[in-house]
Amino acid sequence: MLIRYGRMNTLGLFEHHESTVSKVHSRVVIKTHRGLELGHLVGGLASYRGGQFKLSAEQITECYDEGEVDFSRGPAGKFIRYATLADVSEERHLRKIVKEEMECCQRFIKEMNLPMKIVDAEHVFGGERIIFYFMSDGRVDFRELVKRVAQEYQTRIEMRQIGSRDEAKLLGDVESCGQQCCCQRFLKHLKPVNMRMAKMQKATLDPAKISGYCGRLKCCLRYEDKNYTELKKRLPKKNTRVKTKQGRGKVVDAQILTQLVMVEYESGERKAVGVDEIEILPQSAPDKKQNGPAKNAGRGRKDRKN
Repeated sequence: MLIRYGRMNTLGLFEHHESTVSKVHSRVVIKTHRGLELGHLVGGLASYRGGQFKLSAEQITECYDEGEVDFSRGPAGKFIRYATLADVSEERHLRKIVKEEMECCQRFIKEMNLPMKIVDAEHVFGGERIIFYFMSDGRVDFRELVKRVAQEYQTRIEMRQIGSRDEAKLLGDVESCGQQCCCQRFLKHLKPVNMRMAKMQKATLDPAKISGYCGRLKCCLRYEDKNYTELKKRLPKKNTRVKTKQGRGKVVDAQILTQLVMVEYESGERKAVGVDEIEILPQSAPDKKQNGPAKNAGRGRKDRKN
């Protein structure tokens, strides 16, 4: 089964012994290395055949690696059973007490004067552990903090340091496009995004419009960067001498998506031409006639000195 689970919405394949798989959206109880957890069954009506997900583990891995989706390689655990109403009710109860656990942990942090901030927490369904996600400018020695929290709740405690993009993954809501934050829905590797991508795509350079929930450049600027880069390679650079049906001229501008090149002809007229309709002319060699007098002038000066 392909199941999404955990606070970070991780995807994973889980072993099961069911002869048929539910054809509707279902909650399931699974066993991972963290303990018992509740997850969401992934896949539509045509995703399973004979109780097995149609694609192999290799095909799913290849698909999600190309799409940068958060997918765990290999079996992530075992399917236990389909969730009941009592399981869902217990999950809601755990979400409520997580707020109290966060407040308690933050109080201990203040008392110990630690340079860290609790962003979110996750109480594993089976009660085996509590995971706290925190932010800090540097490394923090939280061993004493873990001991105090563990004594308070009598369970295993984990502390995970995250960055601003991971914070958006946990707390982000709806972005300016009207969709849920990509980092919450499917992104696995939050790869760097730079202003070059925004400039190439002719996006506005207003930081308020191209920055996401995390305060950094939107991850979606990276989605089409590969296509833009490949298309740009097909276009000639500015001031390149070209030849078209209308005559010769030079490139003054180009459009990446439309693959149109603005050519300025020798007559001064400008016209947009498709990149497939132009012929790039070789660069003209330096004029020998102009170089000749210069060399002779140099010799003349030497003769005068002698």
